[in-house]
Formats: sequence, structure tokens, C-alpha cells
Amino acid sequence: MRRLQSLVERVYANVPFYRKKLDEKGVKPADIRSLSDVQYLPFTEKQDLRNNYPFGLFAVPRENVVRIHSSSGTTGKATVVGYTRRDVRTWASLMARSFVAAGANSADIVHNAYGYGLFTGGLGVHYGAEELGATIVPVSGGSTRRQVQLLKDFGPTVICSTPSYMQYLYEAAVDAGIDIKELPLRIGIFGAEPWTEEMRRDLENKLGITAVDIYGLSEIMGPGVAIECREAQNGLHMAEDHFLPEIIDPVTGEPLPAGSVGELVITTLTKEALPLLRYRTRDLTRLDYVPCKCGRTHVRMHRIMGRSDDMLIIRGVNVFPSQIESIILETEGTAPHYQIIVKREASLDTMEIRVEVDEKFLSHEIRGLQMLEGKIQKSIKEFLGVTAKVKLVEPKTIERSEGKAKRIIDLRNS
Repeated sequence: MRRLQSLVERVYANVPFYRKKLDEKGVKPADIRSLSDVQYLPFTEKQDLRNNYPFGLFAVPRENVVRIHSSSGTTGKATVVGYTRRDVRTWASLMARSFVAAGANSADIVHNAYGYGLFTGGLGVHYGAEELGATIVPVSGGSTRRQVQLLKDFGPTVICSTPSYMQYLYEAAVDAGIDIKELPLRIGIFGAEPWTEEMRRDLENKLGITAVDIYGLSEIMGPGVAIECREAQNGLHMAEDHFLPEIIDPVTGEPLPAGSVGELVITTLTKEALPLLRYRTRDLTRLDYVPCKCGRTHVRMHRIMGRSDDMLIIRGVNVFPSQIESIILETEGTAPHYQIIVKREASLDTMEIRVEVDEKFLSHEIRGLQMLEGKIQKSIKEFLGVTAKVKLVEPKTIERSEGKAKRIIDLRNS
């Protein structure tokens, strides 16, 4: 509560954008007397960061900012995030806390395959591992064959990457004749993109590891906002002492009761350089306040179900890529690589799903492959209520990513 009150006072005094927003709502810092009063504060959206590019939302003089990260700006003007020296220390501490929750300790070797640079993933993991006292291998993204060799040579016990890139590393290891199960690797910390429970089981079975989900976003801090514990793997513990979460209706913006599925909104409680009030993440989830069996008391956010801005509406039906991924991974004969192509034909939306076939099924007759396509198509119709064309393609024909996988190709406005 004290941190929330201090935050509102700081942004009102130091950030003209927030002073104007609060004045428009008729809210003064002294009006915040309980945690429930957070609902009277204005929302912050990604576009607000773009509109104030580059440093317009900073709450400290630029001279006090020791590091800057930024988004790629591929969908518009980039968003810029600043950190004071204290912000960097806080981030390192939270990432060290995340490593411990995942089961890591100072004796571990951490293979960091998140990208270094303006993206927050690589450096966030790096400083957290050093804070923990672990040995960090700063591989970054790319050079996949070399990464596989380093997994064998250095014997890391923890790996950090996107789940889709881990699938790519596994394929490269198979091609190189390396069985990852025989390596010392025991923990995988995967994030930066939505992934399913089916993907977790697939990775754990292939790699012989425990796979945990980590959550973060550049605007809030980077990785380490929330993470699953190794003991339960049932929801991500959010660092409530630094981030105040809410769930709202993504359409109306109204707060939803505890346990409801909606859009995650986060208020940063301790950020100095770029504090944010009620940041709309666009991520859909729910919060669970029931104590976890691991003993941690922080609220758990359930696995991200999708993003409100990633949701596809196909002939009036809401479809998330994660729902399609679940169906594909539960179907024997497919590989965990797919793309969704959406087109508009004669004013009607159509969806084609290209799925790589498992190499073991390549020898099947054409009729057998057609039956597999029909099985997936039927499952999508039954479970999602939408008709989609399913096309099986040969292994390794869908482009691999060394970062976040591109699952959706929307050609409706082409």
C-alpha cells in the first residue's frame, strides 16, 4: 500500500503525461487510501509509450538512467524502457528469485539462448544468473549448430530460451547425433511467447528435463515478473512486492472478480525510471490466490491463454493459436511446428493450418496422410467450432525462428 501511494505521488510530480491523466479523472495522490483504489487510476497502453517516444514517460532525469532497452518497433514506433541503477539491481534480484523457484542454485551452469541487445530477455537472465552465483554462458540467439555443440561441451544444467527455439535446438541436436537426454541438462526455463501444456510435456519427454514457464514483458521490467515453481508447475508466482496485478474485462476495462479469466493489468510498485500505472498487457489469464504447495504465498497467474490482440475471429468464432497448438500436439503423427494462414475470399475469412508431419510417418501412403489431415480438421471443428483446411507438409519446411516463432500469417488486408 505504501509503495502504491509513493508511486502515484512520484508519477504525479514527475511525469506530465500521468499528471494530465490523473487530473482528467479527478484523482489526486491523496485519494489512494486502499489497494482497491487502484481501479480509479488511469490505464497505460503500449501506444502511450510510443506517443511519448523516446523518454517522455521517464520519471527521473535522463542522467539517472543507466540502461535503455527497446522493442523492435516492427508494428509501429518502438517502445523505450529505462532503468536506474536501483532498477537494474531489483531486476537481477527478481531473476535470481526466479531461478531458485525453478530449482536452480549457485552450482548450476546456465545456457542463455535469449537474445542480447535491446531485447530484455538476454541481459535479464544474465544478471539474474550472476546474482544467484551460477555460471552463465551468454550464447544469445542464433548459431544453432554451435549452440548444440556447446550444450555437449560445457554441460550446462539449465537452459533459457523461447520454447519454439528449444524445439529447433532439439532438432539440430538430433541431426548432429547428440542425445540431449544424456547431457547434464535438468531444467528448462522457457518464455517470451505463449506455449501450451502439451508443448511442455513434449519438451520434457524429448529432453529429459523439468520445463517451467517464465513471464515478463519489456514495458514492466523484462523476464522475472512471474515464474512457475518446480514443485507444482501450476501457475506462475508473481512478484507482488514489486508488481500489483489485476484482471479486467478486455472490452469494458472493468475489474473482474477473483478467479475470472480476463486481461492482465500490472502496476509497477518499485520501478524508478519508468513506473507504469495499470499497464494493459493484452495477455489473457486468471489469478489464483490459493496457497501453493511449494510454500510461496505470492498470487499465481495461470499460463497465458493468448493475447487479446492475437485472437483470430474466423466467421464469428474466436480462435487462439494456443488452442490449435494443443490439438496438433495431441495428434500422433505431427511435429510441433505449424503456421496459421488466414485469408479473405469473397468477403469470407478462411483459415489454413500447415502442420509438419513427423518423420516417422513420412513412409505412410498418401491415403494415411490424408486421414491424418482429416483427423486434425475434425478435431478443430469439434473443439473450436470453426472449419479450417489442414495441410500436412514435410519436416523442416516451416521456417524456424531463433527467437519468437511466427505462428500467424494474416493475409486478409493484403
